[in-house]
Order: sequence, then structure tokens, then C-alpha cells
Amino acid sequence: MEKCNDSSEYSFILVGFSDRPKLEMVLFIVNFILYSMAVLGNSTIILVYLCFSTSCIPQMLVNLWGPDKTISYAGCVVQLFSFLSVGGIECILLAVMAYDRYAAVCKPLHYLVIMHPQLCLGLVAAAWGSGLVNAIVMSPLTMTLSRCGRCRVNHFLCEMPALIKMACVDARAVEMLVFAFAILIVLLPLALILVSYGYITAAVLTVKSAARRWKAVKTCSSHLTVVSLFYGSIIYMYMQPGNSSFQDQGKFLTLFYNVVTPMLNPLIYTLRNKEVKGALKKVLGRQ
Repeated sequence: MEKCNDSSEYSFILVGFSDRPKLEMVLFIVNFILYSMAVLGNSTIILVYLCFSTSCIPQMLVNLWGPDKTISYAGCVVQLFSFLSVGGIECILLAVMAYDRYAAVCKPLHYLVIMHPQLCLGLVAAAWGSGLVNAIVMSPLTMTLSRCGRCRVNHFLCEMPALIKMACVDARAVEMLVFAFAILIVLLPLALILVSYGYITAAVLTVKSAARRWKAVKTCSSHLTVVSLFYGSIIYMYMQPGNSSFQDQGKFLTLFYNVVTPMLNPLIYTLRNKEVKGALKKVLGRQ
């Protein structure tokens, strides 16, 4: 074995494939692409599930800590844009995930053919595009409404309905556009989710094996839990009357799907995974 000189006392040489320089270059390119995709994919997931919380909770903590309750105009614009874009993205991603569950349960032998990489990439791009279009269109329209000097927002964040209520001009055109986007980004994905789970339920009921039925239920339970928490909060909040007691409930519900739902995501998704459970047991020393 080749010996190292004295200067390498505090370092080591990683040989790897140094005897095959051409293979090293091929492996570099392949691993760089795969690593970039892994970072991009996981960063996307983190961005989607944290932006809801990050867009409003830090500002709310500042307001709760001291007497200063102000937020700058630019800060309000950023908050509204983040809230609308990430909210729209999550609504559509939940529908995409429901279709994924449908393919896994109802068409297991054709799953890889149905959910091929090009389709997955297209669906994710559609989700991001829809969320960004929602924010790009609605944020300027909401922020440019005349408020006649009014600056008190009856909420703890710059939420679109609260800002529209402050307008001192006829905002029915903006409200109709809000309704149209709500149908496309909230109700249509929800309808697709319900249809997917209708097919899944019908397929599960025809399965005779209890073990296979339980496996199908476990496949869908985590996603269905998130859908129930997320959509339940949003639908209840936006269908309530306008009196003060219900407005306070709306504030708490906004907190719920901004803080509680993201907090539960690791428990609902990751910790239900057998590999993650096994890794945690090893880390904790429980074999």
C-alpha cells in the first residue's frame, strides 16, 4: 500500500475511481444531475409546506410581542402574494396527489405507465403555474383598490378578503374574479379529489383480502388527513357570516391551516414511512 507523506497527517486521500478518469467524468455528470434533482424536489416540498407559515407567522409574532402592529405596504404585498401563490399551489398539488393514489390503488399494474416522469413534471408545473397566475393577477387588483385612507386590517395578516372589505369603492368586479379563481383553484381540485376517492372506495370494496384492503387504506390515509384539515378549514372559513364572532373564528382557522397543518405534515407523511421509522429507531438506539 502506498504511504502518505508527513504533510497528510491531518488529511486523507479518497481514491474512489481515480484510476479510471473517464468513468469519473461520467459519474460526476450523472451524480450532479441526480443530486440537483433531489435538492430541487425536496426544496420544492419544503417551500410549499413552509411558505404558508413563513408568509404570516413571523410578522404575527412581532405584532403579538409588542405594541407595534404595523406592517409596511411592501411587506403586505409580499405577504399577500406568498399566501395566494403557495395556497393555490398546495390546492392543486393535493389534487395531483389524489390522482397518484387513484393510480396506485385502482391501476397498480399500470402505475408506472400512468405516472410517468413527463406527466409528473407537467402536473407539478401546472400546479406552480396556476398558483403564480392566481397571485400575479389577484395581488395587484387587491392592493390597488381605493381605501380612502383606511389602514386597519381586521386580521393578523394581509389576507385578500380582509383587504377587499376595506375598499371604499365598488369591488364587485374583483369579488367576481376572486370567485372565479376560487372555483378553478379550490373547488375544481376538491371535486377531482372527491372523484378520485370515489373510485378508490369502489375499488377497495371489491377487494376480498383484508390485508390488501388495509394496505390501500394506509396508502390513502395520510393524504386524506391533510385534505380534510386543509380544505375543511378553508371552506368553513370562507362560508361563514360576516359578524364579529365568526370573524374571530376565521382568524383562528387561518392560524390552524397556517401553523397546525404544516406542523402535522411530518407526522402524517414522513413518520408513517417504514424506512423513516426504522431509521429513527436506529438513531434512538431502539433496534
